[in-house]
Amino acid sequence: MSTAAWIATGALTLYAVFLIWYGGRTRPLSAVEVDSAITLLDRNTTMPGHEGLLDQLRTLLSNDDGAEFVMHNLVRYRAKALYPAGHNFGDDARAADRRYGRAIAWPLIRRACLPVFIARRSGSLIEPPGAQQWDYIASVRYRSRRDFLHFAQEIERVDIVMHKWAAIEETHVFRVTPLVSLALVRCTVGAILAFAALMAIRLAG
Repeated sequence: MSTAAWIATGALTLYAVFLIWYGGRTRPLSAVEVDSAITLLDRNTTMPGHEGLLDQLRTLLSNDDGAEFVMHNLVRYRAKALYPAGHNFGDDARAADRRYGRAIAWPLIRRACLPVFIARRSGSLIEPPGAQQWDYIASVRYRSRRDFLHFAQEIERVDIVMHKWAAIEETHVFRVTPLVSLALVRCTVGAILAFAALMAIRLAG
């Protein structure tokens, strides 16, 4: 096999591995899986007011179609971080949120659940009276609702979630369905690998 063929085969293999990891379609969660997960989270969670949130989570998981989706997060910080007694991390809410972000990075990445857009509020234009004052927004792509569930179960530990609730005064989280999106991850990765392969073939020749 020629050098060019080896390079092309390597690039295609890498792209195939990426597509398997990135996913986007899997077996939907069964009713038994959902019931078991909710029961386990109810037993272990430290989430404030978790009963109502678990009901909403059950609704999300019960309508599983096995497809990827995007979760949109609106966040408002506390004036000062509020940690449980005995935990001395200071009162900087943004620093607490950064600790949470670092803790959840690997659980997200290894499931190909990636932030597609994060931005802090920098002004306002149309704002009705009494509108919530959000500090930042974050849209996160999840490979499937099964991955979302496994992620939630993995991070539901006091040493992780305490940073989130220490930082956040209020949050609004909801699933969205992109109608128009320029976040073409599969195409972008494919284009990068194709370009790299072409450059390697050129150098090898």
